[in-house]
Amino acid sequence: MSFDATKLSAHSSVARKAGKARLVRINRGAQRPREISKTLYARNFKRAFDIAFSLLILPIVAPVLLVLFVLVRAEGAPAIFAHERVGKGNKRFKCYKLRTMKVDADQILKDLCASDPKIAAEWHRYQKLENDPRITKLGRFLRATSLDELPQIWNVLLGDMSVVGPRPYTPDQEDLYENAGGWAYAQLRPGITGLWQIEGRNATTFGDRARYDNLYGRTCSFINDLGLILRTVTVIFARTGS
Repeated sequence: MSFDATKLSAHSSVARKAGKARLVRINRGAQRPREISKTLYARNFKRAFDIAFSLLILPIVAPVLLVLFVLVRAEGAPAIFAHERVGKGNKRFKCYKLRTMKVDADQILKDLCASDPKIAAEWHRYQKLENDPRITKLGRFLRATSLDELPQIWNVLLGDMSVVGPRPYTPDQEDLYENAGGWAYAQLRPGITGLWQIEGRNATTFGDRARYDNLYGRTCSFINDLGLILRTVTVIFARTGS
């Protein structure tokens, strides 16, 4: 499995330019009332859809997840990574993912930020690195296809997450997110996929996520969720994740 950093850099540059154009549409709605969608689906049936959809795709997801589990475990580290995230109502929960980073990833990041101001600035702005040395070779594939998110089906069944919703953030990112104007997140379950994950993932700053999440909260509907799920399939095959 090869990794072409030049191609990734070129793709990320194009994606970020496209993301800036998309944000024009997002920002137009920034001053609208802070009100979550009141559709019947959003208020009463979204949770039922989450459970039904998760159980429906579980027979397909389970064998794929088992194979990936074995491959990740063969690298010598625990295959499942459980990390604390902020959920609906600011409740903390353990978010499950397939491990894509080296075991000492946190220390590597600290050392990188301490030794290189440009990397530190990039991390503060985007909360990720374009060329991240912490990610394993298999991890790059899993992230590009978003297959590392498959264990979050369990989070959905537990009620911590939704199939579609804002991307979950960590407790140490909470102030950064709220300072960016995020208000809808606390009223929604974070999602495996969502508007930001599809449209802004490789193209926007961390703060921009708040505007995507606010827009999703205002426009949540069954048709919109179904459309985002279908678009997620194209992301998997196009390998545009990061």
